[in-house]
Amino acid sequence: MKEELFTRLEDGYEEMIELRREFHMYPELSFQEVNTAKKIADYQRKLGLEVQTGVGGNGVVATLRGKHPGKTIAIRADFDALPIWEENDVPYKSKNPGVMHACGHDAHTAIALGLSKALVAMKEQLTGNVVFIHQHAEEEDPGGAKSMIESGALSGVDVIFATHMENYIPVDHLLYNENYILGACDDFTIDILGFGGHGAFPQDTVDVIAVGAQLISNLHQITSRKVDPLQSAVLSIGAFRAGEAANVIPEKAQLKGTVRTFDEGVRQEMHKWVQTITSHTCQAFGATYEMDYMFGYPATKNDPTITKLMVNAAKEVLPAENIQEVKPNMGAEDFSYFLQQVPGTYFFIGSANEEKGLIYPYHHPKFDIDEKALLNGAKVLASSMVDYWKTYNKS
Repeated sequence: MKEELFTRLEDGYEEMIELRREFHMYPELSFQEVNTAKKIADYQRKLGLEVQTGVGGNGVVATLRGKHPGKTIAIRADFDALPIWEENDVPYKSKNPGVMHACGHDAHTAIALGLSKALVAMKEQLTGNVVFIHQHAEEEDPGGAKSMIESGALSGVDVIFATHMENYIPVDHLLYNENYILGACDDFTIDILGFGGHGAFPQDTVDVIAVGAQLISNLHQITSRKVDPLQSAVLSIGAFRAGEAANVIPEKAQLKGTVRTFDEGVRQEMHKWVQTITSHTCQAFGATYEMDYMFGYPATKNDPTITKLMVNAAKEVLPAENIQEVKPNMGAEDFSYFLQQVPGTYFFIGSANEEKGLIYPYHHPKFDIDEKALLNGAKVLASSMVDYWKTYNKS
């Protein structure tokens, strides 16, 4: 079965490229993916799948029911784009000004559709079902995963797989982690409120710039003094805005920052200490504050057993030496919500090709991929699905 499935994917490779380029030319931002969702739904309907639209927003869920009973596997593919002006000079360059598929979501969608077409042709052999979760709005918090789950996208699903294009990994390579692979992402905004005045008479003011500078220094102490050295946490301040004139002490300053963690206990501790240190620092200088602390995507934690299954399956697609375990990084993904509900795995598929100049990272205006990654990704997913059915349909 696996050999036939690989052959069908190879036969459909050119169409996968065409689909990816079509989606690339007409990108849509998070929560605005109306036309993209329609194209996906129309394609899956033509294949004969049961299609639900408007799932949790612009999400699309397409279900393929195999002839024989068995486990239900979900494949997740996101399809939103980014607010970036594309700088690539290619025939499939974005035609929507200021919007670009700079993160590979066009490729993820093409992989899912190509896999769907191959599986439909083998429907009589399938010993289980496949649910294609085409997810909107991965790029913008609160994301589309949570609302799709709340709308029933995972109903009856036993396991879930997802892959992501990675342009720091050469094509024909795959990276994975059996545990955490991506971090939780939380953001905060702190407005420091003081009393303004003339720069020559600071004693008559509550200087919010001085308070803000001290607060930044104090917040940066959290990770080194309040987090277990064997745990991981990052706190970064990305914006500090206050004042407009050299001789005027303003009344308000604003800080914006991000917190990244893996462990949920550490995540909650970080929140507590940001609140506590902000309160005490402002109080010490006579200032007040307003804080908006926003919990974003939780950490992406893979199931070890399913990940091992995927890795073994991938060895039938890629050279074993090109399949490597990677340390987790502090990027974030709302695929984490799916993994909180059902076992599964999320892995990186190499899409870079230095010889072709395809080296720019995602979220870069020159991001583009070696499209061989489409076939590699589809085959790894296909191989994993077959092995999962063989292993778990017996139980």
